[in-house]
Amino acid sequence: MRTLPVIAVNNAPILFPMSILIVDDDNAIRTVLSFRLRAEGFDVDAVDSARVAYARLGSVDDVDLILLDVLMPGDSGIEACKKIKENPVTEDIPIVMMSASSDVIHLKEAFEAGAMDYLSKPFNRIELLVRIRSALRLKQAIDQRKTHEKELMETTERLRFTNARLETLSTTDDLTGVYNRRFFDTSLAKEYRHAKRQRSRLALIMVDIDQFKNFNDQYGHQMGDKCLRAVAQELGAAINRSHDLVARYGGEEFAIILPGTTEDGAKALAEILRRRVAGLAVSRDSNPEWLSVTISVGVSSKIPGDDSVPEELVCEADQALYQSKSQGRNRVTVFVPD
Repeated sequence: MRTLPVIAVNNAPILFPMSILIVDDDNAIRTVLSFRLRAEGFDVDAVDSARVAYARLGSVDDVDLILLDVLMPGDSGIEACKKIKENPVTEDIPIVMMSASSDVIHLKEAFEAGAMDYLSKPFNRIELLVRIRSALRLKQAIDQRKTHEKELMETTERLRFTNARLETLSTTDDLTGVYNRRFFDTSLAKEYRHAKRQRSRLALIMVDIDQFKNFNDQYGHQMGDKCLRAVAQELGAAINRSHDLVARYGGEEFAIILPGTTEDGAKALAEILRRRVAGLAVSRDSNPEWLSVTISVGVSSKIPGDDSVPEELVCEADQALYQSKSQGRNRVTVFVPD
């Protein structure tokens, strides 16, 4: 069972289990160090080579500090330190190098390899514990930082998701799932300005469900809502380009913005929409009867003039829609200037 030594971090004592891995080919050093550190309440594991240390580090993730001898057979302590620091799994584990040599080259190589401290053999007990506790404070601070970073990333992701959801809710019509009137107005103004700058065409299709009030009165509002959703789905399914936009304009009326679309292109699409909806049948929940639906459609396409405004395009498409309704409904009419 692991004990809980007290390590002070930011002047606040914190209880947590700490594990130390000793890597030294000298059995006497491993024995003495293990005895001293266990007496201080640390969990200690001791191995005799870098190769065994790699396997130990690869199988568990509970090592808080590594005491690593500089001179060993096989991979030296310097080489082992480099490999441990290059591994993303173990790069944050503090390493204290140990050596009986006073060669400053070893000291320089140790710090260049990523070691955080250096101990000379034979060990002074007080110095040993002070340096180990200093290294463990660093490990605790690193762990806390990574925990905070993870929590921050999770919070940021939740906020991103929430903002995206709020953005969707603010731009989408609750009943039909297509864009709402506010987003339509904003998008039309944007596309109108773009068309004006580029001297390009902008088309608008206005759609109205025929006799919708009678449909509501006869079959009820639930069936009316079902009808609206079905028509909106058909309109959306017929739009293939990513920059085209279907919106619920109001009540039983829908609007479709078609940037860069000629009058003939808009008329052809409007006819497709009319035929799709005419082939649509809305089922009654309590009755196997299928109810047919038709739409009247108005189309306008223009290159906006310098002094023109988006409302002109809406007015033109609306006039064409009125003609479709007045001429018998279930038809497409293209706006023709007087």
